Amino acid sequence: MSVVTKAPVRPRDATVGWRTLRPYVMPVLGLLVAFAFLWPYLVMLLNAFRPSADVVQTPASILPREWKWTTFAEVLGDERFLAWLRTSVVVALASTAVVVVVAIPAAYFTARVRFPGRVAFLFLVLVTQMFSPTSLVVGIYREFFTLNLVNTYMAIILTNAAFNLAFAIWILHGFFSSIPKEIEEAAELDGCGRLATLLRIMLSLARPGLVTATIFTFIAAWNEYVVALTLMLDDDRKPLTVGINSYVTGYEQNWDQLFGASIVAIVPVVVLFALIEKHLVGGLTSGAVK
Repeated sequence: MSVVTKAPVRPRDATVGWRTLRPYVMPVLGLLVAFAFLWPYLVMLLNAFRPSADVVQTPASILPREWKWTTFAEVLGDERFLAWLRTSVVVALASTAVVVVVAIPAAYFTARVRFPGRVAFLFLVLVTQMFSPTSLVVGIYREFFTLNLVNTYMAIILTNAAFNLAFAIWILHGFFSSIPKEIEEAAELDGCGRLATLLRIMLSLARPGLVTATIFTFIAAWNEYVVALTLMLDDDRKPLTVGINSYVTGYEQNWDQLFGASIVAIVPVVVLFALIEKHLVGGLTSGAVK
């Protein structure tokens, strides 16, 4: 008696269907995620083109019931807004410059010199990132009040620089550590001193890290709110993050100008990101490991 054996049934490949649908599903998911992130900005833009009364009117509508096309002209023609914009630009640029100038030699020295307490120093630098300006705002105010620096640009610039310096040092430290020492030795043989090697060679090789530290410091200084709210008392000295609150108070409610000013405040950061996007991605990936 012969035994008949059945050939095993070949299981269906479960990935065939996914491979077929993937070219269509992934773009749709990407568009949904992008829409979720862009939706708040779209709401801001639409509210900038509607009168203030329409913003708070119920029931709410996505599109304005009445379009107002003069909002951005009113905002850009407001002397208060221009003063706030000037303060934000000055504070952000100055804070970034201070951080970069101090972080470059500190990161280079800790990456190349094995001095006693080097690890402890880097650890203490990292610990400073654990403290939020919000938790220290009372002490910061008292310190600058004693130094007679309240209501000055210097107070905000120094505070922003202090709270962003640690990040810049760690980013640049990782880049300088990843550069082979043979490059510096070759430069020394060609007659370059330590400072010339740092400025002419090391900074060029660490450019992605330098760009990363610069953009993150600039954005942090541009978006700073609590310290500026506490230290800047004059209305014309306030940065954008604090000043635009003046459009909506208990006495006046200019919602359209508030949203318009918020859109304008976003533009410099978006333009900066677009210009240095490639360097930023390289800085975040290359400097992460040694």
